[in-house]
Amino acid sequence: MNPAELNQYQPVATFEKLETSHFCKMEKGSPSRQFMAGIIVNLASVMVGTSLGWTSPVGPKFASKDTTPLDTIPTASESSWIASLVAMGALIAPFIAGPLAERIGRKFTLLGSSIFFLVSFILLLTTETVVQVLVARFIQGLGVGFVMTVQTMYIGEIASNEYRGALGSLMQLCIVTGILYVYSIGPYVSYHALQWACIVLPIAFDATFFFMPETPAYYISKGDKEKAVESLCFLRGKTVDGVQEELHEISTTVEESLRNKGSVMDLFRNAGNVKALIICAGLISFQQLSGINVILFYSQNIFESTGSSLSPAVSTILVGAVQVLASGATPLIVDRLGRKPILLTSAGGMCISLGTMGLYFFLKHTESPSVDSLGWLPIMSLIVFVTVYCIGFGPLPWAVLGEMFPANVKSIASSIVASTCWVLGFIILQFFADLDKAVGSHWSFWIFGILCAVAFVFTFTTLMETKGLSLQEIQDRLNGKV
Repeated sequence: MNPAELNQYQPVATFEKLETSHFCKMEKGSPSRQFMAGIIVNLASVMVGTSLGWTSPVGPKFASKDTTPLDTIPTASESSWIASLVAMGALIAPFIAGPLAERIGRKFTLLGSSIFFLVSFILLLTTETVVQVLVARFIQGLGVGFVMTVQTMYIGEIASNEYRGALGSLMQLCIVTGILYVYSIGPYVSYHALQWACIVLPIAFDATFFFMPETPAYYISKGDKEKAVESLCFLRGKTVDGVQEELHEISTTVEESLRNKGSVMDLFRNAGNVKALIICAGLISFQQLSGINVILFYSQNIFESTGSSLSPAVSTILVGAVQVLASGATPLIVDRLGRKPILLTSAGGMCISLGTMGLYFFLKHTESPSVDSLGWLPIMSLIVFVTVYCIGFGPLPWAVLGEMFPANVKSIASSIVASTCWVLGFIILQFFADLDKAVGSHWSFWIFGILCAVAFVFTFTTLMETKGLSLQEIQDRLNGKV
């Protein structure tokens, strides 16, 4: 910001000027700019969604000689690797993305993440071999890991206290929008047309996010208060004087954290950090143990196995649409109801719907006559499941992660928690087919349902409510100062 531009933000000296509507409006501020930045950065989450939902419409294309671009149809083992390698890439990425975000900034690390998606979709567009698909999926996973590690940091640092929950929950809305994107396009276009449709997204992200600001906290950590003021004025729609109180709060938090520059051991030496790590790693673990990735990656196959009269492609699109609608509700309610009540409702609802899904497959397994009249039950159960998941356990663990840790260990903690997510994601995706074959689909869904019941107990006993608290107030409560 040059001096001429800074002048327009200087306080006016006379009462008459203070009375002008323009000045009053600017001093009051507006959340519109931080929401604009939050929405644009979440175009990266749409890219993540396309990667997570990609196998559902592509799996049937690979399995048919008429539609596959490959020289051989993938075996069951190769199909499992195609699904799970995204999780392996996402597991490795946080340990690169976290330190990189500290070195070059949150903004440019996120901009760089688009390269992984571009390269992967170009490889998928030109592939004729399973090996090239596997390489592309691993690279795609690196992009997923970069986005989901650094975006939580970016959102947590640009959002004001009253809107942090809403902005943090946008990630899930945009992920499921990306999933619906490939669910809706994939079954009705050629394999190659789908890849072209996916390539558009990283290009659109870079073209728009390039013009968004870096976070004030990052600038302060680098000793550049002038740029921190510029970023904060833009995000809050206020004058330089209007952001001073918040700037002081951010500066105090960041500078204190930098004086106690964190390492992995520091993360475990502080009782508040350990408590935060248990909360965040626990929530992320139960997010994966709900079985959500199995449903996202194999939804068309699951609907095919039910024998429902509704086509698998249409059923999958219906579930994807419900995901988007449910995820859209979270930003509207999270800062009113709070994180904990929503997560408890989510865990309870997932437990019931998975139990019902397991009951359907049990009746089908035992060839019960009543199963013929229950063709609607799998679709209804999955609609309930994705609704409560997308309202609670989908977005809120990431939102909580973005606000739980001090700046000196935030990147380390984010890397550990994100890696925990993808270790479990990889294990579940890799071995689900074997589990399903060994114990039956009914027990697979019941196991996930039991784990959701454990998630309810964990949330009830461990999670503290962060609604309306500043980042410093959260740290005080974690460390028992309040």
